[in-house]
Amino acid sequence: MEAEQLKRLEAKEADHIPAILDEFNTKNADLLVFDSFRTDNQWHELWLAIFGILEEQRLSHLHTQCLNTVRILTRDEFSLQTNYIEQEVNTLLRLARIEASSLKLPATPDELKQQEREEPQLEPSKAQSEVIAEALKCLCNLVYQSSDCRRQCLRQHCLDAILKRVASSMRHPCALEYYDMKLLFLLTALEPAARSRLQIDLNGLTYMTKWLDDKLGEEVAGEEQLNIICELLKVMFNVTSAPDKSPNEYEIQSLHLTGVLRELLLRFGDMATDKERAVVTHAINLLTNISGSCLTELTLRCSNAEEQSREQEKETQAETDKETGARAKAPQCCSQCYEKRNVRSLAVLLRYLRQSLAQQEAEASSHELLSPVLTVLVKCARSDRVMRHYLRQEILPPLRDVSQRPEIGQELRNHLCRFLTLPAMILRDLSAELLFVLCKEDVGRMIKYTGYGNAAGLFAKRGILDCRRVEGADYSSDSEDSDTEEYKQQQQGINPVLGCVEPRSKPNPLDEMSEEQKEYEAMQLVNLIEQLRQGGIVKPALIDKDGRPQPLEHILQLQEELPQQQLDQKRKT
Repeated sequence: MEAEQLKRLEAKEADHIPAILDEFNTKNADLLVFDSFRTDNQWHELWLAIFGILEEQRLSHLHTQCLNTVRILTRDEFSLQTNYIEQEVNTLLRLARIEASSLKLPATPDELKQQEREEPQLEPSKAQSEVIAEALKCLCNLVYQSSDCRRQCLRQHCLDAILKRVASSMRHPCALEYYDMKLLFLLTALEPAARSRLQIDLNGLTYMTKWLDDKLGEEVAGEEQLNIICELLKVMFNVTSAPDKSPNEYEIQSLHLTGVLRELLLRFGDMATDKERAVVTHAINLLTNISGSCLTELTLRCSNAEEQSREQEKETQAETDKETGARAKAPQCCSQCYEKRNVRSLAVLLRYLRQSLAQQEAEASSHELLSPVLTVLVKCARSDRVMRHYLRQEILPPLRDVSQRPEIGQELRNHLCRFLTLPAMILRDLSAELLFVLCKEDVGRMIKYTGYGNAAGLFAKRGILDCRRVEGADYSSDSEDSDTEEYKQQQQGINPVLGCVEPRSKPNPLDEMSEEQKEYEAMQLVNLIEQLRQGGIVKPALIDKDGRPQPLEHILQLQEELPQQQLDQKRKT
């Protein structure tokens, strides 16, 4: 910017300011490197000149342009750190209308409505809303760049003002609501004190849950509204990451929140657009922070189930009554009813998982993107018998074709079995836990669906390599593992290590060997394994009394355990 233009800004020449700012904003719209502005203290002088205009109420028609300039200048982290800007931040808080207020935020949304009736607030005009939105954009940059600015915002109680504006019955433009949420997200993400205050002092989770419920009640949800919902879900994720409330109080809030998230999944579960898919993604991320005991709210008793049960009772009674005429046919329950529970939200989670798996294979994206939905599915399977039954039916249906290994194919079971041998620990452990819980932590059933080789890592971690029964497993005793006729016909030929029928095309090389040749080959194998052990490539191990692998000092220790292993095998047979 030329010196003459800067002098006109400092002199607040209203006739020249629009053209000067328009030229600057257009030229530097994408500017990220400010080295040229640091010479001759130009950044600081321009900063003060712009805020001098913002302090003038008679120049309010220029405030939007000025704030555009401020937004560009707030990208320069070095200048923000080296200049004292507390007064300017207060100005932005005032323009954004989130400065400290004398009106205290009530404890509940209902009390806030009562306060609004007693002390009504004027709705901002369109021009004022634009100024508020631009000021919020500047504050978002400042909060992201400067820890001092974050702390100043908290001291000025901007959390209270944002939450009060969000929860009020007054209608605001989408841009204003979006940047309110964006600023709230940055504060709660970068300042732990903001999360605690929002959750404990302001009861923010209750307010935000109510607002989310109101958003879902609107008939039309355009892209702007979906963006707001995404930001709101991100804020709620931050707040619930480390709950500080008492367990009972937090659980009551979580139950209500889970019910609202269920409605969100049902509304946007088709994921027809990328933005709807993003909403479902953030909802799943939020569900990972909710305790398993509250996830039962994802499924409700089907509305048709009770009516169907009553009709069936009437039919039974009518069959025994000879005088009864033709009976009315019982109404069919909904298509997403499972064991008299509506499981549509679980179907959405599985649809999301399938789409994520397809996207991950097509784009070679990070495996970690799958961990949130797997975490939620594990919690659901552990928390409720009906949800576990439904997930097992979808992920581990009765086996029919066992000619291929469990990790080969495109079904959910095949994908999860492939994850069992991944180096990515989080995804591997979540997949193993989900499969194991769906098998009711039964080792034999896990081997049946995954093969011992794929599940060996899980067994070693849990100390059940010797296939012992898991202690403390609390599952219903009802049997839900009925084998198909196709499986029973092939059961004898299944290799439990591979998890499939092993082909018999290759002859056994030992059949044509003499005993001396077998002994020689065995010693050669021992020597090769010993060389690998000495090189640190492999670690031969035995299963100790705790069911965990115990490294050997020498490969010949395996021979010492052979008689005991043979005796154990005879006992089993």
